[in-house]
Amino acid sequence: MRVAIIGTAARSDYLYGPIVKALPELELVAVWGRSEGSARALGESLQVPHFTDLQQLIDHTAPQIGIVSVAYGANGEVGLMVVEHGLSVLLETPIAHDLEEADRIIEAAQRKGVKVEVAEQFHRRPLEQIKLKLIELGIFGRVHTSFNDFAGHGYHGVSVMRSYLGFDARPLTVTGMVRKFGLDAHWSLLSGSRGLRTETQEHGMVEFEGGRIGIYHWTDVGYDSALRWWRSSRFLAEKGMGITTGIGGDVDERLSVLTHDREAPHFITLERRLERNDGGALRQIVAHTPLPEHPTVVWENPFKSVKKGHGVQWHDDEIGVASCLMSLVNAVSSGTEPSYGPLQAKLDQEITQAIRLSSREGGIPISLPVDPQWVRRMEQG
Repeated sequence: MRVAIIGTAARSDYLYGPIVKALPELELVAVWGRSEGSARALGESLQVPHFTDLQQLIDHTAPQIGIVSVAYGANGEVGLMVVEHGLSVLLETPIAHDLEEADRIIEAAQRKGVKVEVAEQFHRRPLEQIKLKLIELGIFGRVHTSFNDFAGHGYHGVSVMRSYLGFDARPLTVTGMVRKFGLDAHWSLLSGSRGLRTETQEHGMVEFEGGRIGIYHWTDVGYDSALRWWRSSRFLAEKGMGITTGIGGDVDERLSVLTHDREAPHFITLERRLERNDGGALRQIVAHTPLPEHPTVVWENPFKSVKKGHGVQWHDDEIGVASCLMSLVNAVSSGTEPSYGPLQAKLDQEITQAIRLSSREGGIPISLPVDPQWVRRMEQG
């Protein structure tokens, strides 16, 4: 399938270009940028033609899908432009910064008969995928409560929290509290600077249909502060629970059900199987459970090489992003819908906005879908 990269953000060059080139099902045919200089630089780096006119790109290279990778604030605008030009598209997160813009993208895709997927990779990472497979098999029973416990910000964290309940679980109301606090002077990894800092903490509670609960926690220094090293996700279920423990990206999954005497937790062992005993690409994650009906549950890396040692050695996040892209490719090829899609992406953004809106209004519950008047009121300050 022929692919064009639309936009010259950093991820176009170091992430999306290499991923497309590594997948045998795909062919990178062109790149687009607003300016001649940035478009040429990206085209030369990825060794494909470059364009500043999207229609000319389509006419000359005939892509079937586009990957939009632009500056954060332009995501919705450029995504809508690509859809209006008749291309199925992978958008970065969030789908758009305001919900009305997201609606315009969804409406345009339906009108043009094209597919939209969103690169929400957090719940598609391998460790999340094996947990979701165990949940789907019923090993933990019904999940009652799920948590984004500083696993990711905004829509990323909301998507992880919702994934344990199932993306078909319908959220009803959102209550939020957002506060800003001062922090002691320390090093910021992202800015490469040292000094006094502030943090904005966001905390939300989401009531789902059937009485289930989603709980969301985040701090805006969560990715780069030695003061805020805890990043976790959790779920509490009918027959067990799961919790991520660790520091930063060095995490351990603690998943448990009951022992046979029903008096203690029995922990499920997760095993990462690589191409070689001393390294290589990830091939599988295997869950060893105490349940006779499901003693071994396996997640297969869809990008593992057919011939040992002849594939790419992707990090878990790259596997997640590649899975987003292949969700779109499969939807276009089969005429079905992407596995996540624009409606789920909009809902994750809507819940994020509702947390902030609830806090702004004194912590009152916000009903979903959010009344557009509430959103405009928040945007107007």
